[in-house]
Amino acid sequence: MGQQILSKLNQLERVLPEGLLVDSAWLEERGYYGSLRKKYVDLGWLEQPAHRVYRRPRGTLRWEQVVISLQTLLEVPVAVGGRTALELQGYAHYLPTEHREIHLYGQRRPPSWLHKLPLEVRFAFHNSRRLFHSDSRDRDLSNMSWVAWTGQSASTESSRGDLTVLPWGQWDWPLALSAPERALFELLDELPTRESFHQVDKLVEGLVTLSPRRLQVLLEDCKSVKVKRLFFFFADRHRHPWLKRIDRKAIDLGKGKRMLVRGGRLDPTYKITVPEDLYALQ
Repeated sequence: MGQQILSKLNQLERVLPEGLLVDSAWLEERGYYGSLRKKYVDLGWLEQPAHRVYRRPRGTLRWEQVVISLQTLLEVPVAVGGRTALELQGYAHYLPTEHREIHLYGQRRPPSWLHKLPLEVRFAFHNSRRLFHSDSRDRDLSNMSWVAWTGQSASTESSRGDLTVLPWGQWDWPLALSAPERALFELLDELPTRESFHQVDKLVEGLVTLSPRRLQVLLEDCKSVKVKRLFFFFADRHRHPWLKRIDRKAIDLGKGKRMLVRGGRLDPTYKITVPEDLYALQ
């Protein structure tokens, strides 16, 4: 029995990198049933940060390890997006950098145990189908195949260029996140209830090097009239060079007014109400 336990442990060391997470279903598929998992936990070879969740011990659990585990070992197609993706790519250096809320985007919810982990951040899940007609996020994440224990590299771009990968940690594990162009749309979707107009304004001010090609594709595919109008409102304010290369005639901005801020000013061009003092800042 001791030899069997050690043999299975050696096998586990080859398929489960130190620090990454898996659940009991993943382990059972590989022959690690309840009694064996308990033995490994008792001996300190596995630790259990939440019910039916396991990892080989290595330092303090970080949220990046959790997301990388979802994207690679557990094959849950979610990507870091919105404000979090922009922060990770260096577009929010003048804003508070301590992550308290990690925004995840995908077409199906991640497992419920995500919210029971001993972390100082919380995860906010967003259904990516809300924003785009032809969202290929699930397929793109599946195509970015990467085997954690071999160090095989992942593709760094999705089929339409709205997904990218950052190397993270000592072994450069791949963390998949929205490219800045897509992250901007995800951020705008959070206005006005969960994001501040003024912080979004500062973030957009720093988005000087966006790709007009990617922006055009996203604008034409975007379902949200509110997001598209906000996009042009902020883009006009900051007059970035890429704005001149956007074909506005191909973008459907809908009809009628949209009240986003009570007591705000109605922008005459895009028919959205925005904070009065945004105009004073121009």
